[in-house]
Amino acid sequence: MAFVEGDDTVAYGPFLERVLEIRALLADQGCGAGDVVACVGDRCPDTAALFIALEDLGALYLPVDPAWPAARVAEVLRRGGSRYVVEYGRNAGGSRPAVRAHDPGADRAAVPGAGKGEPRYIIFTSGSTGRPKGAVVDRTGMMNHLWAKVHDLGLTADDAVAFTAPLVFDISVWQMLAPLLVGGRVVVFPDEVMLFPRRIFNALERTETTVAEVVPSLAAVLAQEAGRNTDRTPLPALRWLISTGEELVPSLAERLLTVLPHAQLMNAYGPTECSDDVTHHVVTAADLGRNRLPVGQPIANAVLYVLVHDPGTNTWDAAEPGRAGELFVGGVPVGHGYVGDAAATSGAFHRDTLDPGSPTGRLYRTGDLARIDEDGVHYLGRTDRQVKVGGVRIELGEVEAVLSRHPEVESCAVSVAADAGGRPELVAHYVAPGEPRTDDLRNHLSAALPAAMVPKRWVRLAAMPLTGNGKVDHRSLPGRQDRAEAP
Repeated sequence: MAFVEGDDTVAYGPFLERVLEIRALLADQGCGAGDVVACVGDRCPDTAALFIALEDLGALYLPVDPAWPAARVAEVLRRGGSRYVVEYGRNAGGSRPAVRAHDPGADRAAVPGAGKGEPRYIIFTSGSTGRPKGAVVDRTGMMNHLWAKVHDLGLTADDAVAFTAPLVFDISVWQMLAPLLVGGRVVVFPDEVMLFPRRIFNALERTETTVAEVVPSLAAVLAQEAGRNTDRTPLPALRWLISTGEELVPSLAERLLTVLPHAQLMNAYGPTECSDDVTHHVVTAADLGRNRLPVGQPIANAVLYVLVHDPGTNTWDAAEPGRAGELFVGGVPVGHGYVGDAAATSGAFHRDTLDPGSPTGRLYRTGDLARIDEDGVHYLGRTDRQVKVGGVRIELGEVEAVLSRHPEVESCAVSVAADAGGRPELVAHYVAPGEPRTDDLRNHLSAALPAAMVPKRWVRLAAMPLTGNGKVDHRSLPGRQDRAEAP
């Protein structure tokens, strides 16, 4: 069995016949190597069939969310240089995908890397400016990540992997493809299930899902549901729960290990620009006393560097052991750049002068702070979330990491806003099932952080605002302002 979707199943034979059918449909329309194909549809077996058909033709898969505003869809189609649009599943209104040619106009973007590798898919991510950027991933990097998941998770034909991610989120690619490499099952979670935590939990249990990768906000919901099952073992078939896309805090990891003691917990990290996850770390009880969990060791064929910039010489040097610096990724996973955006590509992708044998010749500058020790990489937050308040340089992620360890705090985020006099101050936003006293929360932070890093203002929320990918939407926090003093 290749796919399970509700009460429906698709065996490998019919699935491969579907791949050939879609491939022929695309080829008949003239689709071939190098063409960018915008794909609009729901999570379903046809998503994977379409991806594999495009891969066999040498074309590029570009997922488009039908819920996006029309202006964003138009911009992604134009900037992605899509030559075709394919609607499938419920969007197609029939059993056959609807394929139509698309003219992106005279400014059709050239896909970075043409002639130097085999670009295979494009994922548009939200840039810090609010303008989406289309990261181009190579076939070699993609396959490297798929096999790294197979190897590090020990995937076999007995596994059932949850296909839960939005299709415009990079983890959807491995979720729908890696199980197929070993004869396993892909369990499709439709949108109507993903809207309700209890439905997700029940579907994981009913389908005997063995591997699920989710963002921490969803992992927290699963922990709550598992905690309600006191009369039996919750999710007994689950053997791996993987957290990615955002920082996994120790307090949540501890809850997960407590309510799901039979499952292993993996903390994964990786940018879309580098074929998804580039590190894996299996969380143990020994990790739980830390303020921040390691994201672990590099996956096979990934090379990670922590570098420190010297403004005097405008050079980058290796950070001393245990010292923080900016994380760069080299090796096989590094993608080609951003489609139709030469300026963004040159700002994030650099010639790899550190490794003469680099398979891509490129380094990707992640914009993340990190340090490396014997446990591997420790993620320390975004460089663009470092602010200066009252003359003190503050990493907002560090404050969040400590606040998240308070036993009554379910989730939190720290931002900067203006006080009554127009001066910047830290604001703590938190979700708590009970009603912890602000003084208790403040004292908790004061015991671990300098006074300048303790927020002056506290905002209790019913729920943390989330992006479409389930990450905390820092831009939507009440009262947040975009800038503090220049760091």
